[in-house]
Amino acid sequence: MRVSDFFTYLSFPKAKSRFIRRMQKAILVEAVLVIVLAGLSYGSAHESGQAVLTGTTASGKDYIKWVDFTVSYEALCKAYDWDVDTHDTEHPVSWIELLAYTAARTGGEFNKKALSILEDTAEKLCDGETTMEELTKDMKYYSYYKEAYTAVLGGMVGEYEAEVEDENGNREYCTKYGLKAYFPLARGFDYSHYDDFGTGRSYGYERKHLGHDMMGLVGTPIICVESGYVEALGWNQYGGWRIGIRSFDGKRYYYYAHLRQNYPYAENLEEGSIVTAGDVIGYMGHTGYSTKENVNNIEVTHLHWGLELIFDESQKESDNEIWIDVYPLTRFLAKHTQPVEKVEGTKEWIRTTGIKDPEVEKAKGEKEQ
Repeated sequence: MRVSDFFTYLSFPKAKSRFIRRMQKAILVEAVLVIVLAGLSYGSAHESGQAVLTGTTASGKDYIKWVDFTVSYEALCKAYDWDVDTHDTEHPVSWIELLAYTAARTGGEFNKKALSILEDTAEKLCDGETTMEELTKDMKYYSYYKEAYTAVLGGMVGEYEAEVEDENGNREYCTKYGLKAYFPLARGFDYSHYDDFGTGRSYGYERKHLGHDMMGLVGTPIICVESGYVEALGWNQYGGWRIGIRSFDGKRYYYYAHLRQNYPYAENLEEGSIVTAGDVIGYMGHTGYSTKENVNNIEVTHLHWGLELIFDESQKESDNEIWIDVYPLTRFLAKHTQPVEKVEGTKEWIRTTGIKDPEVEKAKGEKEQ
């Protein structure tokens, strides 16, 4: 049919009507095919996406290769409150399991709907209506989220002894359960921050910012977030004077960078030292971006702190490092700050209230053997 004949054909009402109906059917069929193919593609991509989350060592051991920690500040607070409030009850609620279950339900999203799921689930668990085992028995990705979130949060909540002062000024240790990890800056020191994870960096080479910057004043005492071993101490051309602390379970590597020129570290701190959460470990500065040691080449005074997850030692200092966004975690840790005092006649600051962390006592005992 010629083009002119085609338009003549459409000039008849019945012919035009039949043509429109045929076109509508064709469009509908095509739309259905597109939806089906998209669904198949999503399923394939989803499966392959989950596949890249895990890897296998040479010995055949599985380990997690990637974690996108998207838990919000609000979710951390709600889950933590449920954990602490139900700790001594018949049906205690684990904050890590609660967050993992919510993530498995939402694909890692922590919006208003996720918070509602978290609250409803916690209430049912607390009332004994169900158990986490029952809720997750057919849940495909719960075990992944549980392992990933345990790696992030595993050393932050638990039983410990805290030093308290009575009305007569006497100090004694009392057993507590709750947040034993600390905010990374000492109490009472001004700072500012925003979520800067993933922003661009250009010194040396193009790369993403894999930590969190907290701007403040030179000399602000830096606090150990979680108890562990000092694994790295010294100069790095990117981080300046820096400290690396590994958690006792080996899953977390805390990185504190750009410490003060000339006096970066707390007294007697060295590689191999066992440190307790809440200890003063160093002082804020702006060293770094130099191959020469003890140089201030960072424009703005700040602490860069980061958290690397390690499921297999092959990931440490490799192209497969897992650094997470700790901005929500930083806000959450503000629940637990450490007061400090100046040691007269020195540049030192020390903590004013102590804790006894069972993990520290265990590590010291093993070190002495």
